[in-house]
Amino acid sequence: LEVGANIELAEEVATALTYGAEAVGLFRTEFLYISQKTLPTEEELFANFKAVAQRLDGRPVNIRTLDIGGDKFASSMELAPEINPALGLRAIRYCLKEQGLFRTQLRAILRASAYGKVRVMFPLISGVGELLQARAVLEQVQQELADQGQAFDPKLKVGIMIEVPSAVAVADLLACHADFFSIGTNDLIQYSLAIDRVNEYVAHLYQPLHPAVLRMIRQVVDAGHAAGIPVAMCGEMAGDARAVPLLLGLGLDSLSMNPLAIPRVKQVLRLASAKEWGRLAKSALGFATAAEVSRFMEKELSARFSDVLAARVPLPAEMG
Repeated sequence: LEVGANIELAEEVATALTYGAEAVGLFRTEFLYISQKTLPTEEELFANFKAVAQRLDGRPVNIRTLDIGGDKFASSMELAPEINPALGLRAIRYCLKEQGLFRTQLRAILRASAYGKVRVMFPLISGVGELLQARAVLEQVQQELADQGQAFDPKLKVGIMIEVPSAVAVADLLACHADFFSIGTNDLIQYSLAIDRVNEYVAHLYQPLHPAVLRMIRQVVDAGHAAGIPVAMCGEMAGDARAVPLLLGLGLDSLSMNPLAIPRVKQVLRLASAKEWGRLAKSALGFATAAEVSRFMEKELSARFSDVLAARVPLPAEMG
């Protein structure tokens, strides 16, 4: 099971590798837009993406296209006020509306793919129609670059983030048009349970171990594997060492997280048996409430990983 890092700056690659990352499962590109008063140029984006690809030295990087809107805003972009921005013009929806911006980013990603194992990932895909629109723009940009004699990987892998319930429901159909899935649990949990996790009145209802969430993860994994594509997770749940054995049992192929979480997650994975946790995951899926799943997990974790979960994680300098 591949363990990767989530980053938003090229400079973070060194830290990710020091902590043991085998890939960059999520390169958030929003910082390049919110850190300056003007939109980044194609050359600025290309320089950043190329630097990440080269520093990874053959390891893969999933570059997520701009996920702006919702709770993320850029000073250089005109976004109309919305009553409920989380359900409004954000992520792939914004990019499909503002195709000039989208094409600039895709050109930079494609050009960087000539320097490493670069893959592109579209966020907040809600159905096949949206994915086909995004892929059509990508194909147009590929043709432009080819006509201009610009180098890029013609076999660039195209993935999508599974973050909304509709994507889970049609995961089998989406799998026919994607090279990989990556489950973004932060939004998936929020949208599925109708919970604003920053709202103090309902934040306690934000439950990664909710039976509905676990069943959706299993459904996405099954759909991806039936189509022969890998399924990753890059939400915060992927970096929770106490949830990782269950994710292993649910059949995830890779996990991506904050680099600081990697050492403990790897320690747990080294002691975990995929076969055993496959059986335990099946049991967990049979519970009716998050509280029941939590109690079940506490019992199983304390029997197998109590020393590891209680141990102090070494700092990079101590890891050599």
